[in-house]
Amino acid sequence: MSNYHVVMEAAWLVRDVEGIDDAIGVAVSESGRRLNEADKEYVDVEVGLTDCPACGEPFDSAFIAASTALVGLVLEIDIFNAENEEHATRIAKSEVGGALRDVPLEVIQAIETGEGDEEGEE
Repeated sequence: MSNYHVVMEAAWLVRDVEGIDDAIGVAVSESGRRLNEADKEYVDVEVGLTDCPACGEPFDSAFIAASTALVGLVLEIDIFNAENEEHATRIAKSEVGGALRDVPLEVIQAIETGEGDEEGEE
């Protein structure tokens, strides 16, 4: 059994916003609130970065059209005592997906961080 650090990307929709900063604030706040209500305060939430197609410089992953924003969030969680990388990603998606229903999630990476407990406790 091993421990893993799993990083996921989420697409968060925010309605009735006027600016990028407002959209990002609402997305991070709402996702954090829903995770906290589900006792998942150990999940880290940050705004994702997207590379500019013209210059290659990273910028906040948010887009607004018709007062509706799509904000890309990065969610990080540590998974303990998983059998393998696939098992760790399934656990992570289940943990976060249960709190963030109807939010698309995609695993970006899972990094093995060490050996888990011998007893197999999570």
